[in-house]
Amino acid sequence: MILENSIIVKPEEENNKKIIEQKIISLLIEKKYFAKKEISKIDYEVLKKSIDARHGKIKIVLRLKIFVNEEKSSDENSFEKIHEWKKIGENAQSVIIVGSGPAGLFAALKLLEQGVKPIIVEQGKTTSERKKDIAQISTKNFVNANSNYCFGEGGAGTFSDGKLYTRSNKRGNIQGVLKIFCHFGADKKILTDAHPHIGTDKLPQIINAMREKIILLGGEFLFQTKCVDFIFDDECATKKIVGIKVLDLQTNSQKEIFASNVILATGHSANDIYFLLAKKSPSSLEAKTFAAGVRVEHPREEINFLQYHKNATDKNLPTAEYKVVAQVDGRGVYSFCMCPGGFVVPSSSSNDELVINGMSTAKRNSLWSNAAIVVEIRPEDIPQKFVEQANDAGCKNLAGLFFRTHIEQLTKQHGENQKAPSQMLKDFLQNKKSDSLIKTSYTPGVVSSSLHEWLPFHIRDRLQKGFWEFEKTKKGFISDNAVLIASETRTSTPVRIARDKETFECVGVKNLFPTGEGSGYSGGIVSSAMDGENVATAILKKIKQ
Repeated sequence: MILENSIIVKPEEENNKKIIEQKIISLLIEKKYFAKKEISKIDYEVLKKSIDARHGKIKIVLRLKIFVNEEKSSDENSFEKIHEWKKIGENAQSVIIVGSGPAGLFAALKLLEQGVKPIIVEQGKTTSERKKDIAQISTKNFVNANSNYCFGEGGAGTFSDGKLYTRSNKRGNIQGVLKIFCHFGADKKILTDAHPHIGTDKLPQIINAMREKIILLGGEFLFQTKCVDFIFDDECATKKIVGIKVLDLQTNSQKEIFASNVILATGHSANDIYFLLAKKSPSSLEAKTFAAGVRVEHPREEINFLQYHKNATDKNLPTAEYKVVAQVDGRGVYSFCMCPGGFVVPSSSSNDELVINGMSTAKRNSLWSNAAIVVEIRPEDIPQKFVEQANDAGCKNLAGLFFRTHIEQLTKQHGENQKAPSQMLKDFLQNKKSDSLIKTSYTPGVVSSSLHEWLPFHIRDRLQKGFWEFEKTKKGFISDNAVLIASETRTSTPVRIARDKETFECVGVKNLFPTGEGSGYSGGIVSSAMDGENVATAILKKIKQ
């Protein structure tokens, strides 16, 4: 008999096979599945692991697949059966993929299952070269607009932690995506952890392995190559894409690449793509809700104590995570991309803005823990001046993009090069400039700034009220050692590229398939990967017709 059920163990019992089997037997007897004498053999597989830290009592909840009186089955071979990637034939059809983030890479792998050639156009550099550009942000205060935390091989998630948790379980096969990551080198614990992550120190090698596989099978990568225009079929009455114009950023030369289908997987920071679409097909763009705010950073030990209480020093427990959410004046205020034992990092994509993000290594063992605390911003919240700016640009739905850029440029003005404006949390709540700041994980450095004076008022007010709400459920969150660093603005895009629900095709441009975070239909690595797979599947279906 094979069944699924959950058991609870202490942290020190998590890897004790004998204790787990004893608990399984007790469970089977208690639920009257078997009498004790009927059980001759027990085996199990951990499906999911989560930590219950409520009431100061730490429990490990294990969701198990239990094998009773029979051999444990294995699906090790099922991966290869499902993902039969094929080497490209000489006359294989091509699909252009703009962007090499998770949406682009997983779309490419899906196309290769049917022998279709992906041509991946990426404005940034490979991970090894991209690391050098990222280092320059801190060491030389210089942002390469095409190669940074947001742009380059692997996308924005590659150097910001590799978090894999998603609630988008209706959009695709989450476990299937995680298994692909494992196939290319990720630790198999991501298959069972409730909040899996890979770590920014591990993910680049996994991305490299994906690229090598795609090239081995006949796929093509064009790095430091920027999509600058669409090529339309002049004979078609409606806008029908037949290729793209690209700029080689090394030689500054342009060329045309042709394909009957183009996947747009450009990420949440590719403003130029939105402006290109606004020029070519403004009706394809929709305004959507996004969020903006700050990063709050605490000493790691404080967050461990906040979550684990007297068990905070238990070495069997992982670095503590938290999630906070409140409704303030009709808008959500919530934590995003919580980085236990992590770092705050510069995430600007141009030199005239200042954007921050968070990341952790696989071990999550830095001295700090941080999270974005952001405020929901709806289209109706955008100040009128940015609506007018969008109208002048030919598309009113770009207003949120102009507002986001304004916040990022404002943040730069109140910082110093890539040093970020910062304020102690208690001072922010008291509308008072911080006389001094504590050491933070943000390597370019911070400067004291009165965030309460220059953050847009509806963001500032809701943040202040939100922090007091968080303190009600997490006593000690408003700590003497809690510091705010500004600004966090890239949780998602303010613009959606509208597409057909069934075909995934852009509503205003035939043969164009927006996907991933830049499309406005996903958020995070796994949901973007699934979205890329879905778009590729739709294209394969179209090709076969």
